[in-house]
Parts: sequence; C-alpha cells; structure tokens
Amino acid sequence: MRNAGRFWPWLAAVSSGFLGTACFAPFNQAWLCWLALSPLIAAIWFSGENSRRRWLRDLLLGYVAGLAFFWTVLSWLTTVTALGWFVLQFYMAIYFAIWGWFCGLLRRPVEATPSAGISTSEEGAEKWSAMLARAGRPSKMPDSPWLKSTHNLGLAFLLASAWTALEWLRGWVFSGWGWNGLGVALHGNWLIIQIAEFTGVAGLSFVVAFANVIGLAMVRRLILEVKLHRMRPHYDFTLTMSGIVGLLAFGWHVVQIPRPANTIRIAAVQANIPRTEKFDRQFAHKIFEKFTHLSQIALQSNPPPDLLIWPESSMPGPVLEDEESYQFVMNFSESAKVDVLLGTIDVEEGRDYNAALLVSQAGRHVQLYRKLHLVPFGEYVPGRHWVPLLAQIVGDQVPGDFDVGKDYTVFRLTNSDVQVAPLICFEDTIGELTRRFVGEGANLLVNVTNDGWFLHSAGSQQHLDNAIFRCVETRRPLVRAANTGVTCFVNDLGRITQVLRDEKGSTFTEGVLTGEVTVPTGRDLTFYARHGELFAQLCAGVTLIAIIAKAFQITWRRGRGVSPVRLGD
Repeated sequence: MRNAGRFWPWLAAVSSGFLGTACFAPFNQAWLCWLALSPLIAAIWFSGENSRRRWLRDLLLGYVAGLAFFWTVLSWLTTVTALGWFVLQFYMAIYFAIWGWFCGLLRRPVEATPSAGISTSEEGAEKWSAMLARAGRPSKMPDSPWLKSTHNLGLAFLLASAWTALEWLRGWVFSGWGWNGLGVALHGNWLIIQIAEFTGVAGLSFVVAFANVIGLAMVRRLILEVKLHRMRPHYDFTLTMSGIVGLLAFGWHVVQIPRPANTIRIAAVQANIPRTEKFDRQFAHKIFEKFTHLSQIALQSNPPPDLLIWPESSMPGPVLEDEESYQFVMNFSESAKVDVLLGTIDVEEGRDYNAALLVSQAGRHVQLYRKLHLVPFGEYVPGRHWVPLLAQIVGDQVPGDFDVGKDYTVFRLTNSDVQVAPLICFEDTIGELTRRFVGEGANLLVNVTNDGWFLHSAGSQQHLDNAIFRCVETRRPLVRAANTGVTCFVNDLGRITQVLRDEKGSTFTEGVLTGEVTVPTGRDLTFYARHGELFAQLCAGVTLIAIIAKAFQITWRRGRGVSPVRLGD
C-alpha cells in the first residue's frame, strides 16, 4: 500500500498522456478528451503533501504526462527519423510541465485552526464536525473550498486559460508546432466546433480543459459531502453542462443559416508516388505518364473541371527551372485548357523555395506562391550551422534548408470569381496564416501536400483533423490534394463532403477526386478571420495576471509570517 501511494501519481500522469493520445488518429476516441487531464490534475492536487519541493514535483508530473502524450501521439514521426522523434518530445513536453506547475500554484493554502491544531482541510473538517457532534453542538467549521461552486468555477477558468495559452505558445514559439491541441479532438463533432468561428481551436481547448477541472472537482466535492453528511446544489457542474449544451445549440443554429455561394467543379489528383522515386530522374517519364493518365480521367468528366490540382512537389524537377518538367506542364495546360494548380520546387539566385504554381491560359499566365511557414526539421533545421548535432539527428532527410517566402499570394482563376489560398503541406494547420490569405480576398482554400513521407501511418489523418478547423474559422471550403494520404473536400462547416478511397476503403491509393465545391460569394470576414488568436491571447493575459497575483499573495503571507500547514485544499 505504501508503494502504491508513492507511485500512483506518476501512473496517473502517464495515463493522462495515453488518454490524450487515444483521442486522436488512429484511435479516434474523442470522448476521452473530456477526462484526459483529470488523472494529472488529481496527481498534482491530492498527493505529495510532504514533498519538500512540491513545485518541482508538480513540474515533473506534468513533464511525464507530456512525454507520454507526445511520444505516442506523434509516433508516426519515426517513419522519417526515429532519433528526431525521440528527442523532439523532450521539448514538446515542457508545455505540459508548465501547466502542471500552474496547477500546483493554484492549490489553496490552508492555515492551521487555532484550537486543537486541526487544519481546515476536508480531513480536518471531518474531525472537527465529528468532535462538535459528540458534544451536541452544531458544526461551525469553515467550509472546504471544494464545497463552493464559485471556487471550483474560478479554478476551472484559470486552469483552462493557462492550458489554452500554452497551446497557443506551442503553436508559434520556435516557429511553432501546434498540432493536436485538446480542442482538435472534437474535429468530428460538427455542431460544437462552430464556436471556432470566433475563438479558433483555442476556444474548444478551453471548454474541454474547463470541463476536466469541473468533473474532477465534482467527484472530490461529492466525496467530501458524503463524509460530512451535507449536500449542496452543484451549480458549478450545472453551469458547465449548460454551457456545453449552449455551444451545441449555437452550432445547430449556425448550420441552418443560408449563405450566398456559387459552385465550382474541381478535380484533385493523388498520384501515390513512392518517396524513393519522387525526385529520382530515372522515374521522370513514369511520373509524367501517371499524371497524364489520372488527369485525363478527370478531364473526361461531364462537365469538365474548372480547376485541376496536383499535389505538393508533383514534378520531378523545379518546373520553372527544369526544362523537361516545364515542357510537360505547359504542354498539358495548352492541351487540357484548364487551370492547373500544382506544387513544385522554385529556385532563384541559389535559393530554394517550396512553392505552388497556377498555370492558366494554355501556359501563358503563371502565378507563383512561395511557402511562408516552413516545417522545422522537415524543410529546414533550426540552428543547423551553430548546433551541428541537430542536423546529425535529422540526417539526410533534410540535406539542405528551404528559404521562406514573403508574400500572401492569392491565386485568381481564369473563368470564375474564385480566389485561391494556395496552402502548402502543414500550412493548412495554421489558423493565423490561413486567415491572412482570407483577409487578402481568398474564398477557397487549397492544400497541396505530400504526406507520403509518413508512409501509411496516422500522420496523414492527424494532418487532416487539424486542418478541418481552418474551414470553420474562416467560413471557407477546403480542397486537399495529397500525393498520398487523404485527398478530400471539406465544406465551410468543417464537414468532409468527399474523400478519395480505394475499393477497400483505404486513402493510401492513387486516383482522382472530382466534384463540386460550394464557394461563398460574399466577402464577409468572420471574427476569427479579422482578429485571429485574440481569445488565446486573452487567456495568456489572464494566466499572467493570475501568476503575478499569486506571487504577491505568497510574498504577503511570508511578510506576515503566515505558514500554511498543507497545500492542495
């Protein structure tokens, strides 16, 4: 029993990490997000009373939970670099660790009761009540804060704010990787995610974290009420459930609102070219033949598409530099008489860019976009020249660094009012970047990607799950053309309307997805498109104020010589 008492907090922290992983692909048990944080919070609040450096213990519990989460949920990175996957998570887990420390910081200090030396913790409250009951006197013991709905609501608000702020930081610090935030687990619940129009994914993460705290507080409160034989209305739980129902009702209202829109016919090609062949010149003609064959299937549809999309880095050479690739694309454009959007490498003055082209008017008009947000350790190695070890970890998977583009280039199609945001690879998982394209006039989001780097792992599905929210945030539809992975259409409500699959239901196949996409004609911008991550930034402000206020409180207590008996009540 003594060993169990010693190890259960660490097992609880690990279980929080595993529960978080189970919310995402390939497991997709999204309902677990509503309780995933609870074991970690319980471990921090209800253990370690006698620890000399409890703040450090809280930090380590959060760190262990973060390692358990990121090592498992991002395990698909091993298809690229096992060592890189292993090392990266030591950084990613820091955000969990900081939140664990913040959880411990909000434990309410409890001073010793002057008489009998009994603390006002629930254990002390139970002893106090029993002693007064034996004496025939009514109990006047001060309430444990767990019995107060206002205390629990305030605690949930602060902890949810901190969690949201840390997810936001993770999304931009060191260029950022904000994948698989807590709210992303709800990607399949198309009613509740409509709030992202105002708050982005941050609002959903806030709601889920808030519910985790209230759920744990309710359990603790019930246990205490049973011990004290005293029940009260649980306004904290009631208000939380009412809020979630309100979000569902709001979502139902939003999906009923008609929006002015036109339809455009689009074909997305998925060539399923192995990564070992993609840039090998001996496979160039094979690649050309495959794209020709699949594209002809799309062009034979009735009516033919207005836009044909090929995935990221679709050609074996830089289209504007490599003569063979250039001639193929221009000749195809001239014969097909359709706008072709494709991913390619662009080279200028010795600089390499991951880019997208829109080729129209039989090749006479070419529009170019250079990728703005590069993937660290995927398209460049941070600190390659001053920390050589980082480059060695990645190895030959990233032999050189791409350069960053400068402009939010919006592509204009030939025969319609559609303006395209050409998002490349992971750019469709970044809300701040996508909204800038929409602010420049884009009313259709197009993602060209090559998830073939991650083989048949969960990476491609997680990529899509994170991208879905760009549609809700901006109220713009999304078309994804992948070399392999998930080629699909997503409407402005975040619902997948079409997806390319083979006869066995697998998305890892070659083929072409053709269909109509509803594109809004209005130019109205959502609150998120105008203000971005304002909600997350407000949460960061609340968290900073809470930390400062707590620091002042601790300083004041020490100045008065007040020493808490125990923390965690």
